[in-house]
Amino acid sequence: MARMLTFKQSINEALAQEMARDETVIAMGEDIVGGMGGDGEMDAWGGVFGFTKGLHGQFGDRVMDTPITESAFIGAAAGAAACGMRPVAELMFIDFMGVCFDQIFNQAAKFKYMFGGKAETPMVVRTMIGGGLRAASQHSQCLYPIFTHVPGLKVVIPSNPYDAKGLLIQAIRDNDPVIFCEHKSLHQLEGDVPETPYAIPFNEANIVREGGDVTIVAIGFMVHRAMEAAGLLAKEGIQCEVIDPRTTSPLDLETIIESVENTGRLVVVDESNPRCSMAADISAQVTEQAFGSLKGPVKMVTAPHCPPPFSDVLEDLYMPSAEKIAEAARALK
Repeated sequence: MARMLTFKQSINEALAQEMARDETVIAMGEDIVGGMGGDGEMDAWGGVFGFTKGLHGQFGDRVMDTPITESAFIGAAAGAAACGMRPVAELMFIDFMGVCFDQIFNQAAKFKYMFGGKAETPMVVRTMIGGGLRAASQHSQCLYPIFTHVPGLKVVIPSNPYDAKGLLIQAIRDNDPVIFCEHKSLHQLEGDVPETPYAIPFNEANIVREGGDVTIVAIGFMVHRAMEAAGLLAKEGIQCEVIDPRTTSPLDLETIIESVENTGRLVVVDESNPRCSMAADISAQVTEQAFGSLKGPVKMVTAPHCPPPFSDVLEDLYMPSAEKIAEAARALK
């Protein structure tokens, strides 16, 4: 039975259902309980955005506050995963990856390869991405292309509550390390979410809207901007097919290419910076594998090559907008 849940509630429910199903699933992170070690209320915070609120009361010490030392608790998660646990570690913002990147890309991502395929590292790093909350340069970046570049990691970017629950359950059950990116502007988004557990397989893009004139591939929160642009363009007689990849590693390139073979035109929308972005990667792969189907150049709509600004006016200009997406699509007609 489906109910309306927010993105945040979907994440909480996925964690609760998987922790109830499998005793090896544990959660750790900064303030994800919020009252440990002090005289205040236990389970006071549930993380900086409240995603894990209530889990400590259900699962006790399997939900753990950690010191403000990302290198330590991400390393601990990798070690726990190598020893048979299924940790879900909350890296408060993806911008903090710099202090724990060795533990992710040089340890967790490589265990399977270093030990002849015999080692499994079933860990999830939940982390916040993206702008729109006026959180400035060190808390608003979209750094998922960096993780996508690393062999051994899987990278997941849900765009709605239904996908958030199903993809997180799949991530927890997966035997490889998963970087699970949650856009801050989606936290209060509501959608239909089944009450029973379900898993959405990786490497299966979602065709959010069908159309025969232009293919728009959009990632995470940008799916909603792309849908807004598609609505504007439909009034002008331009029918867009909007594709949500859901995962960037693995990437369902087959679905994207099938769409481009039908439309002949491609716009890629990506909130990360343009150089070495997912937009650049998808553009390059489509150009290489489906060049004969293209009727014009691939258009990229990204953030500019600068850090996210703190000014609300500048941040609104920084992020890809529906009008910028529509402008790119019009240029191909």
